[in-house]
Amino acid sequence: MTAKKSLQVYRQSTSGGAEADLERALTLLHRTRDANRTRDAAGLTDVDVFPLLRLYRPEPTVAFGQRDERLPGFAAAAQACREEGFTPLVRRAGGRAAAYHRGSLVIDHIEPDPDPIRHSQARFTEFGELLREALEAAGVSARLGPIPGEYCPGDHSVHGVSRELPDVRIKLIGTAQRVIGSGWLFSSSIIVQDGAPIRRVLSRAYAALGIPWDPLTAGAITQLGVDITVEKIEAAVLQAYSRRWTLEGIDEPSPIPSNIASTD
Repeated sequence: MTAKKSLQVYRQSTSGGAEADLERALTLLHRTRDANRTRDAAGLTDVDVFPLLRLYRPEPTVAFGQRDERLPGFAAAAQACREEGFTPLVRRAGGRAAAYHRGSLVIDHIEPDPDPIRHSQARFTEFGELLREALEAAGVSARLGPIPGEYCPGDHSVHGVSRELPDVRIKLIGTAQRVIGSGWLFSSSIIVQDGAPIRRVLSRAYAALGIPWDPLTAGAITQLGVDITVEKIEAAVLQAYSRRWTLEGIDEPSPIPSNIASTD
């Protein structure tokens, strides 16, 4: 991420629903397959598929990992999510169950790339550091790295530390990546406000799955004593991005060709 190049920014104003929002990210990723070679009725037409940053506030969702789906308690976990007002889904990237809602910000970064595997591991560190930097700029004491007992554990989680109570640490950002032959999708969710429902739904889901974890690692930025909104975090993220890319706001991504499927 050293070279400053152009990046389109799509600020999705409304959620299409938990499942539709997750599927749209994959559809935008699969669009990279036809970068510069989209066919229409007149034949071969050049269509530029630019690197894209998509930001939106999601509906209440618990995104399970594929390993979770194979556990005996998955059906009970999914039902617990529904009872708490969260839609249970199984994502195609990432580890264990993670939750987000309207007090969160989801960030999808999608780029065409002829060799998407090459820097796939480095992206976790680079984007984790970028988002940690954004949180720090917004007044959050943030660290890159796991905390003991966290939900959906990963080496590149971003957690926050209470300035008044340094022993209080909460996982704030989880990241996941999906790679196909023509590009990559790096997705992050930041839990900003209203952490109690996140902790509650994950407690019930993990109990049903039989996976041990520490519920005190779940919550939101505001539980660290920081007075913040989703809008302010979004502004801080865009500011951090602007130091690395030239940002171009767009109303909608370019039309997705009908020959691109989002099911594989």
